[in-house]
Amino acid sequence: MATSTTTVSTENGWKYLQQLCKHWSHKLEVELDEQNHKAVVKFPEATASMHSDASSLTVTIETEDAGKLETYQGVVASHLDRFAFREAPLPFNWKAA
Repeated sequence: MATSTTTVSTENGWKYLQQLCKHWSHKLEVELDEQNHKAVVKFPEATASMHSDASSLTVTIETEDAGKLETYQGVVASHLDRFAFREAPLPFNWKAA
C-alpha cells in the first residue's frame, strides 16, 4: 500500500472538504462525517481520507498502485485549488507515510 499525507494551513478547511465531497459524490462513493469534520472519497484506484480543524485541512491518499499516488495527489490538489481560488495555490507538501 502506497500512502501520502499533506496538511494545508487554511481556516476554510471544512468548507473545502464539504465542497469536494459534494462535487465528487456525483461520480464517486463519498462518506461525509459532519460531526467530526471528516470525509472519505473512494476513487477507482485510491482512497482519500480528509479531516479539517479550525486552522488546517489534512488529506491522506492510499493506493495499491504506487505509480498512481502522484496522479491522485494532483487530482486532489487541483480540485482543492479550484475551490480555494481566493487562497490558491495552496501549499501542498505531500509526505510518504
